[in-house]
Amino acid sequence: MYTLIVILHIVVSLAMILIILLQTGKGADIGAVFGGGGSQTLFGSSGPTSFLGKLTAAAAIIFMCTSLFLAYFSGGRPASSIMKGAEVPAMPGPVGQPAALPGMPQGLPAAPAPSPPSAPGK
Repeated sequence: MYTLIVILHIVVSLAMILIILLQTGKGADIGAVFGGGGSQTLFGSSGPTSFLGKLTAAAAIIFMCTSLFLAYFSGGRPASSIMKGAEVPAMPGPVGQPAALPGMPQGLPAAPAPSPPSAPGK
């Protein structure tokens, strides 16, 4: 069921992109006054506004419903981890020495300990 809704969501989103790109802009009719080709539309003079508008509204409603469905059901899924059941390793080495991490080169000299501050005036 979840996979079916994801596929429907993807198809509706692609369809909505195409439907919106097929629509003409608000200022396209002004070009027809000066002899532009904007008046020659695919669906007639009044057809694209009503047909593509209704198709856009239907696609938007389906898109919002699938978005809400996916958001609701994806939030309730338990998170899985590859570290589940793994034990935490103990810190190797003496106290005061940094632990060697995997992948770090071994045998590097440790940083010298800071010397105590000297008293002023000596």
